[in-house]
Amino acid sequence: MKIILLHGLYMHGVTMLVLAKRLTESGHQVFNLSYKTIKPDLAQMFTAMDEFIDGEDTAIVAHSMGGVMAKTYLDVDSPMSHHVKTVITLGTPHKGSQVAAFFEKHGVGDVMFQRAAQYLMPDETPRWSSAAALYSIAGDLAIGPASVLLRGQKSDGTVLLEETMIDGMTSHEVYPLTHTSLIFAKRVSDRVIEILK
Repeated sequence: MKIILLHGLYMHGVTMLVLAKRLTESGHQVFNLSYKTIKPDLAQMFTAMDEFIDGEDTAIVAHSMGGVMAKTYLDVDSPMSHHVKTVITLGTPHKGSQVAAFFEKHGVGDVMFQRAAQYLMPDETPRWSSAAALYSIAGDLAIGPASVLLRGQKSDGTVLLEETMIDGMTSHEVYPLTHTSLIFAKRVSDRVIEILK
């Protein structure tokens, strides 16, 4: 199967190389797409995704903000997007990021997030409306800014557990992992491969 990998905020496709290797070794054709996270060029990004899909069944595996970008792509509803059958997100703040909202409230959001702010802090509570099945995988090992800024709420250290849930998802699974370790943990990649079978 064709698989598009989308990384998270402030990251690059290099962070997805371990996962890309595991998926390739499992027989999948992988497109590890890098994009500018604070100034995403949606036209360029979505054109690249359309060209890779090229009429074949495809899955998207996305970390953090990458999952929000996957939803944005599907919501645009291009002809190629209908070939996306499965989306697997790792630590994606589907409901918006309270950590981002904290920095926005304290006056540094414009600098930190720029155009990404509209995706990390949506005006309305999002709902998964795509026909593609959404598997949301989350972590609950709270080591990171969320554990300091948003005390008392379960998180992976960056994204609250509650934020990884969205109406319309197919399943929600939680592992004892931090936000970034969701990308590298073998148990997560094993589960991703299992879902894609």
